[in-house]
Amino acid sequence: MRKRAPPIDPARLRAGAARAVAVLKALAHDARLLLLCQLSQGEYSVGELEVLLDIRQPSLSQQLGVLRSEGLVETRRDGKNIHYRVADPAAVELLALLYRLYCPKEQPP
Repeated sequence: MRKRAPPIDPARLRAGAARAVAVLKALAHDARLLLLCQLSQGEYSVGELEVLLDIRQPSLSQQLGVLRSEGLVETRRDGKNIHYRVADPAAVELLALLYRLYCPKEQPP
């Protein structure tokens, strides 16, 4: 008979589940997922994100606000420019897994 691991503290499970649900809800929107995927590669300004992802500024600002309120991104101001980066290392790991599972590998020419 296989030995079971000791039970996990239910309060710890609830706290982890609540955080996981919040992150998954944030990822469950195509623009936010695209933003986080791009930001997982480094820091970008709003203008750079607008061009790279072809998301218009009002929608971009709204989605970045959601990501910021969930603690998934941080900002840095440089004069008039605001730069964003991923704040949650666990989100970077999750994005890397999603990329491996769902993004097609490059096809040779």
